[in-house]
This record gives sequence, C-alpha cells and structure tokens, in this order.
Amino acid sequence: MTTNIFEEATAISAEILNPFIHKLELTTYDKIKVVVMTVTVLPIRLLLMLILLSSAWFLAVVGLFGISKEDMKSKPMSGWRRYYLKPFICSVLRLMFLLGGWHWITIKGKQASAKEAPIITLAPHSSVFDVLPVILLGGPSVVAKAETEQTPFFGKLINYTQPVYVRRNDPMSRQNTIKEIRKRAESDDDWEQIVIFPEGTCTNRQCLISFKPGAFYPGVPVQPVCIRYPNKLDTMTWTWEGPGALKLLWLTLCQFRSYCEIEYLPVYKPNEIEKRNPRLFAQNVKLCMAQALGVPVSYYTFDDLKFIKWNGDNKIPQTPALVKLVKYRHQHGLKFTDIGIEVKKLQLKLKDENRICTLQEFSHFLESSSSDTLRDIFDVMDQANEGKIDVRIYIACLLMLDFNTSILERADQAFKMFCSRDDLIDLQSFCSFAWLMLGLTKTAATSVFHKLDPEHKGTVSFNVCSLLFQKNLNYICLNPIFNIKYPPTPKRRKTNQINVQTIRY
Repeated sequence: MTTNIFEEATAISAEILNPFIHKLELTTYDKIKVVVMTVTVLPIRLLLMLILLSSAWFLAVVGLFGISKEDMKSKPMSGWRRYYLKPFICSVLRLMFLLGGWHWITIKGKQASAKEAPIITLAPHSSVFDVLPVILLGGPSVVAKAETEQTPFFGKLINYTQPVYVRRNDPMSRQNTIKEIRKRAESDDDWEQIVIFPEGTCTNRQCLISFKPGAFYPGVPVQPVCIRYPNKLDTMTWTWEGPGALKLLWLTLCQFRSYCEIEYLPVYKPNEIEKRNPRLFAQNVKLCMAQALGVPVSYYTFDDLKFIKWNGDNKIPQTPALVKLVKYRHQHGLKFTDIGIEVKKLQLKLKDENRICTLQEFSHFLESSSSDTLRDIFDVMDQANEGKIDVRIYIACLLMLDFNTSILERADQAFKMFCSRDDLIDLQSFCSFAWLMLGLTKTAATSVFHKLDPEHKGTVSFNVCSLLFQKNLNYICLNPIFNIKYPPTPKRRKTNQINVQTIRY
C-alpha cells in the first residue's frame, strides 16, 4: 500500500531527477539513421559549415581591425561595423545553422529595444547550440568567461559583440562585472542589449535552477526569452553528466532537421522592492519564465553538485534543505559530530522565541552572521515565499545530519519536532516533514496524507508513516528528488497577445 502511495505522490509532484544529468538512448532506427547520415550528409554539412564559420570569423577580424580593446570597452560600436557588417555576419551564421539542419525556427513575441529592456535573460540554458538564439537576437553583447577570448574562431566573433568578460581568477571579478553591466544599462550611449544566461550553467531543461543575481543588480527592466528544442530525439542537451559536446554535435548533424522555439516574454519592469533586492527580482523573473515554459523551479545551483553527491555517499536524503545545510556547514567548517549539542541548544531557545521568523531573526536565532549560503537555506525553507520560515524545519534538518543514530531514528526525531500532541502531526506539518524527507511538493504530500488518514481524523502518527519512509528513504538517498515549486500565474502584469512567426528556410 505504501509503495503505491509513494508512486502516486511522485506522479502528482512530477518528480524531477538531477537536472545536471542527461541520458540519451538511441533506438535501432536512430542508430541506422546516424550511420547512413555519417557517411553521406555529415561530411558535406561539416565542410559547408566550416567554410561559413571561417567566413564569419574573417569578417569579424575585418570589423575589429583598427579598434583597440579600450575603445571596445568604453563606447558602443557604430557606423558600418554595427549597422552593415554585424547583420551580415549574423546572416552568415544563420545560414551555417540552416545547412546544419536547423530548417524550422519558431519565434513567438517581439524583441524589445535596448531602451525598453537593456538586458535580455535567456533560459533554460541547456546546450552548446544556445548560440543560435543569440544570433537570432542580432548578436547583442554577451557575458562570457575571459578564457573564451582565446577560443579559435569563436573568440573573435564573441569580441565583436563587445562582451562583458568575467575573469574568475580576479577576486573583484564579480563586482567589476556587475559594475560594467550597470554602467551600460544606465548609460545614455547607444549600447546594444546585454544577453545573460542567468542559470550560469547547462541543465536538462526539466526545470529552472536558481538564477544568479548579476543580471538583476542594475535594477533595470529585463526581457525574459524562453528557449525550447522540441525535437523527438534530444541531441541538444549538454550537461555535467551525459554525452559530450562533440558527440552531441555529431548526432545533431546526423538528424534530418532540428527544431528550435524562441519566445519573447513581455518586458519585466522591477518595482521598488525588487530594485533594492536583486535576489527577489531574479526569483520573480524565474517564476515568470517557468510559468511560460510550463516547468517547475528549483533552488539548486551548479555549485551544489558536490554536496548532492556527498549526501548520497553518506546516505542522507538529497532534498534541497538538507543539501543546502550540508553546504553551509562545510563552508563554515562546522563539525557533524557536535550536532546533538547544537540541537539541544536550539530546542531550549525555541521555547523562548517565536518559531516563525524572518531572515534577520533566523540569523540572530543561530547566532550567525548573514551569508549567501544562509540566505539560500532560508529561501529554500520559505516554501510560501512569505519572507518567513518555521525554525522547526531547520532543527529537523540538523537532526537528519546526526550520524550517531540510524536514518529511521533520525526521521523519528525529526518527525517529533512537528508534533503538537500525542506524537501526532497535522496536514500542514506533514507537508513540511514530507518535503524535508522525500522532496514532495505540497500537492503530493497532501495526497499522501489523505491516504494515510482514511478516517479523516486530521492527524497521523510516525508509526503510520514509518513504513512509507522506511521503504523509500534508501531510494531518496540515492536518487535525488529536487525541490520543485510550481510557479503561480503572475498577477502583477498582464501578458500581451504574443505574435508567432515561423521561419521556414
């Protein structure tokens, strides 16, 4: 019975596995097609694409001749370089993709001007082929790693967009990048739009991971742009674990045709609160994009990967709050052997303080200075996006990291944190507990609760829940279910009617 309940719950919650993993399985037909295309069409496509890429590179070299790096940084490009040569380079690159099999590109909506939206946010970022949407945007400025400047062919093409380079070996790189973005966004000069992939890394497009706040620090309007690759065989997705870039390029060029959809959403104008809080601004833009894409959102970032693995290796549920807490403890050098003492101390304090607290109160409760990781923990636990959390969830997380007891005993202790009387918990507390332990959304946890409470008493005991958790904790430790929220329909602005344009070559 409990297994069926769990299967139903995960079906309702549209369980999301690790978004940094992409599994590509070829059918017999796919394999035959790849073999035939490899010896017939692929060599011709590669030759023609290389010729066009070389031509675009040569044109970029011509366009950059006579311009110093200082000039490229200090003022926007103008004259024939911008209004004639740049569109021509984009046309050459579009033709390159056409010859590579990109015959059908669907464009929804309309691109805003640089004055309306100085910044464009593209998501989800999932592929090396995401350069195609940038080309279709007209080759605006990009934010890129400084190392890409030396990349053969692509280095000159990227330089031609007057990019904002991120130098990771520079401790001031983040501040300098934000300063440069803000300078261009607020400048009266005719700078082109800046394109940013706010996720900062590639995922499998099953959800939107945390947006980095860099694009949102200037507090200027942004235009969200959604990317889709509605192909039957997904040879586009390039993630941390899965097929490599060269294999994906080979398989993609062996397809008869490839599809891409680009959707321009209405310009998002931040309110005064969002201007003062870039993280909130980023979160709200992410919710709007997730709503348009029809996918859940996750609080994970690429930096969380090693902590996800650490949780799995140590048989700890790989749920968002626990992963973020492990990350916090590692970064602050906190030992896992002292958790029992920490829990007792916090439980004593909990009697005297209100268990519902803001970020500042939470930081004071832990006697810790505020940090990005602590805020990440707070944001993850703030499931209702109200700016407040229940401290019991944090203490329950700590209990799950106490290695002196078995995982089921830890679950029992965490369960008791939510008990109001007679070792029973109500629906609201059960939803928090099931989310912490199994990564279930509120909808999925509610469904499980009603199955476990057939007499509709409104409460359940740990004995009733234990079999469910015992059967599935091992699963959840080895196969991460990510923190997913289904974004509400945005109420703060009306969506304009979207124009749809299909480009058929």
